[in-house]
Amino acid sequence: MTETSIPRVEQPLDEEDTAPLAVNGDTESDESDDDDTEADDTDTAAVAGGREKKAAGEGELFRQSEIAADYVEGLLDILDYDGDIDELVAGGRPVVEVVGARLQNLVGQRGATLEALQELTRLAIFRQTGTPSRLLLDVGGYRTTRRKELAAVAKNAVEKVKEYGEPVRLEAMSAFERKCVHDVVNAMSGVASESEGVEPNRRIVVRPAD
Repeated sequence: MTETSIPRVEQPLDEEDTAPLAVNGDTESDESDDDDTEADDTDTAAVAGGREKKAAGEGELFRQSEIAADYVEGLLDILDYDGDIDELVAGGRPVVEVVGARLQNLVGQRGATLEALQELTRLAIFRQTGTPSRLLLDVGGYRTTRRKELAAVAKNAVEKVKEYGEPVRLEAMSAFERKCVHDVVNAMSGVASESEGVEPNRRIVVRPAD
């Protein structure tokens, strides 16, 4: 099996729903990544506090983005960072984008700090609404840039699979990164992608389609 690494940027800038592989006799479900799945336009239902929560309408989603924007603005004030904050609804989920200079520390290595900030912001939304949120937070266009990088990684893996007929095992990725790769691979014929392992070492295997 071929090992392929993801290229890293000098200053590093979501979600998957495919069948998992068994690792050491255990199968890890990708359901844990569903909250980061951009392919879902709406939530079917979420259970919180023992009560069923139906999919939020666009008005409620925009309210979540406003709550998130206020929370992020407060963080920027505390850190004395300047940034323009946009709140919107896209793909059936609330989105907050922060643009500005000197924001790299909010992204962190391979987006680790950004993912942590996203979870904190989702928690802030939950505290005000009582509803779990699928908020997507982006800082400095990191996610857009990372998608492009991961598309290149996925295409390279597909080429190797088609050339050698052997599975290609990518390095460990976040749920967001895995979703980006799955989307590219699943759009191509003759190949398929699956996930194996458990967080934080969960990774994708690209293989010939059955």
